[in-house]
Amino acid sequence: MAKISYYTEEGLQKLKNELRTLKTKERAKVAEQLAEARSQGDLSENAEYDAAKDAQGLLEMKISKLEQTLSNARIISRNDIDISQVSVLTKVKIKNLQRGQVFAYTLVAEEEADLTVGKISIESPIGKGLLGKRVGEVATIEVPAGKLEFKILAIEL
Repeated sequence: MAKISYYTEEGLQKLKNELRTLKTKERAKVAEQLAEARSQGDLSENAEYDAAKDAQGLLEMKISKLEQTLSNARIISRNDIDISQVSVLTKVKIKNLQRGQVFAYTLVAEEEADLTVGKISIESPIGKGLLGKRVGEVATIEVPAGKLEFKILAIEL
């Protein structure tokens, strides 16, 4: 069974735009590269042709993966989000109990994650560890560097 992922309208539109670009502009570029490589003669010893065929295969695989993601994507409305606990699209303020640092993250689908703007994937170790927690609870999360403890300070939209 395919995994359903929840997105903001903006995040889902970004994925759709990327797919449209791949299907139009990127396919056209690869077709042009193939045509140019074919025009150079013997295909059996043509490295440019082989490289263009490889690029075409990678592009088609990327398109297929993105189509699969979009077929299982759902938009979640802010009205559907329960802020009594950490869930997808909630903004959570947490305190690292070992170091005293405070962080604020929005939990999003893997494809929308961008740490530079404070968006972490619900599939990441920290995202998974925070899901379902309530304000005041402590989440003990196993990360490659060991165990981290975070206290949930606030949950909001």
